[in-house]
Amino acid sequence: MGIEPVFRVHKCWLSSSLFQLSSRDSEMKAAGSNDGVHTLYFRRERLEECCEASEMCADLITDIATTIGELQDSGRVKELVSTLLSKGVPPLEIVEKGLRRGLDVVGRRYEKGEYFLSELLFAGVLVGDALEILEPCLRQRKVEKEGVMVIGTVRGDLHDIGKNIFKMLAQASGFEVHDLGVDVDPEAFVKELRETKAGILGLSALLSTSKPEVKVVVDRLNQAGLRRKVRILLGGNAVTKDFAEEVGADGAALNAVEGLKMCRKWVVRK
Repeated sequence: MGIEPVFRVHKCWLSSSLFQLSSRDSEMKAAGSNDGVHTLYFRRERLEECCEASEMCADLITDIATTIGELQDSGRVKELVSTLLSKGVPPLEIVEKGLRRGLDVVGRRYEKGEYFLSELLFAGVLVGDALEILEPCLRQRKVEKEGVMVIGTVRGDLHDIGKNIFKMLAQASGFEVHDLGVDVDPEAFVKELRETKAGILGLSALLSTSKPEVKVVVDRLNQAGLRRKVRILLGGNAVTKDFAEEVGADGAALNAVEGLKMCRKWVVRK
């Protein structure tokens, strides 16, 4: 599956700009003035260089998306990210137009049955490796996030693979994720939601025996006066959409990709 280039320098705009510079240069020469001629030539050369650099960076960002989408080598992703940073490309642009687009490809293939859980997990690893390089740069900037969420596996359940996949996808998509881990006490969710002021709570439950704990958490949020302020997303083999409605959650996701789509919609509607 091919990935469209992130952006292209418009050749008509380039030709027009060079024509304007050349025309102005000719006018000045006809008028017998050499003032600014060398400057115009310099500007034209710089314009050509900038356009070439922009096209090269666009190709590199597209390569990142392709590498992730086709589940290629992690070393290649890290090399591309490092090269783009050295050329001054903003880290957020790399995340948005490289990592996220690659994940979108993986998500579509997963939904079509072309990729499976192992491929989804590997894609998360690729993105995680890239984010390790980008994280110091992102910390230096005030990045507008998609939203804030708290996630964790409910009390009595020690499974976390699905939760970790969702976490990696959410972080790569711009969410600030506070992961409480596994076997989380209901009070810990309440405390973390209050401290972070998160708008989304993700509850994971793989075991059918842990399903009652989901209801305990929802009830505790009602008691704490937080329920109306938080969207609750359920995930894991033990939960269904009917169960989510039954316990008073906002939705249940069959997989990490669907869960991320739901969270994005909730953030947009705010």
